[in-house]
Amino acid sequence: MTTLVDAPVTPAADDASARRRWAGPIGLGLIGLVSFIFFGIGSGGGNETTFSVARQSDFFTIPTLTVPSQLTATALSVIALALAGLAVWATLQRRTLGWWLPVVFTIAVMGSLLTWAGAGREGTNVQITGLLTSAIVLSIPLVFGALSGTLCERSGVINIAIEGQLLFGAFLAALVASATGNAYAGLVAAPLAGALVGALLAIFAVKYWVDQIVVGVVLNVLVIGLTSFLFGSLMRDNPNLNQSMSLGRLPVPVLSEIPIIGPVLFNHNALVYIMYVTVIVLHIMLFKSRWGLRVRAVGEHPKAADTVGIKVNRTRVRNVILGGAIAGLGGAFFTVAAGLAFGKEMTAGKGFIALAAMILGRWSPKGALLAALLFGFADALRLQLGIMGSPIPSQFLGMLPYLATIFAVAGLVGFAKPPAAEGKPYKK
Repeated sequence: MTTLVDAPVTPAADDASARRRWAGPIGLGLIGLVSFIFFGIGSGGGNETTFSVARQSDFFTIPTLTVPSQLTATALSVIALALAGLAVWATLQRRTLGWWLPVVFTIAVMGSLLTWAGAGREGTNVQITGLLTSAIVLSIPLVFGALSGTLCERSGVINIAIEGQLLFGAFLAALVASATGNAYAGLVAAPLAGALVGALLAIFAVKYWVDQIVVGVVLNVLVIGLTSFLFGSLMRDNPNLNQSMSLGRLPVPVLSEIPIIGPVLFNHNALVYIMYVTVIVLHIMLFKSRWGLRVRAVGEHPKAADTVGIKVNRTRVRNVILGGAIAGLGGAFFTVAAGLAFGKEMTAGKGFIALAAMILGRWSPKGALLAALLFGFADALRLQLGIMGSPIPSQFLGMLPYLATIFAVAGLVGFAKPPAAEGKPYKK
């Protein structure tokens, strides 16, 4: 009779685990303290900040909101400090808090920052509707990239190649749209480019058992090199193959005129509405359908899935290709959706931020959407602060979305548990 004995936990491993547990709460506390000192106290006792929340074309006009800068920024900083205290309590109790904590914490700190930036600036309002609209738009590639990663990793394949899929989707969308003179043709072509990169990932990772992280990095480098070469040798010599094509807005009647909600959610181009539908459909399919149950079984326990007749490797290949197509669709944001011509490495690391959104969203389409919106809000905040003439150096503003990514993923929501078979090839 065989007895299973748990391996002893070494002091070094226990110390490392304790450091990981405390990294998040300590980071939250330091950020909250900085917000309290610089944004709260630094706002000035006699200053005011004006927030604009509506447009003249809305159904009815909402007046601007003027608040005392120091009191508002201090109150938001205190909320952030209270959340940091909650994180400390959860760590002491060895409890895991939900994704809401870093989201609310980040919004509180960013709100304090906005209040401080707009303090005492006469004639300059903080445009809340514009900020939220920009957050939705800038989160598009992050949402599609995070959905791609979720779909792949739920079936057990790590998709590091999201950056390459976004970039190749942006390239092919611009090329096809320029060649046909139709932006919607480019939108259709974008997922084909992502699916091609996904197919390469599936071949090497599933069929030949190559390390999934290594092949993902190699594919990113391959796509960067290939698109740079084609941009220099094809598009530069033929400007008609790299024109600025735009999808155009499709405002939803009546709904687009509702104050705040209308312009934020219902006055966009087709890609945004496709994003809404994709998130809803994938969430339902993954967690409410037989197909989703099979996919999750493959990602958690492929051997058990195989014993009940599920084709493990076939499921993984299909999911990786489908995930690549979704990421490629997100790449269309950079060209035809934004109305821009293609440029070398124009995705600027958005694929890696999408991976962070996937982890923060705990491998769920709904969670990935919320996490991507958080990072999109950080990027929109950077633009808003630049327009307002904030005294913060432009170099730091450029770092803001990436800093938000680091803080959100570095232990703020406890330990994120990936699918059990993630990154492990299935060998019969």
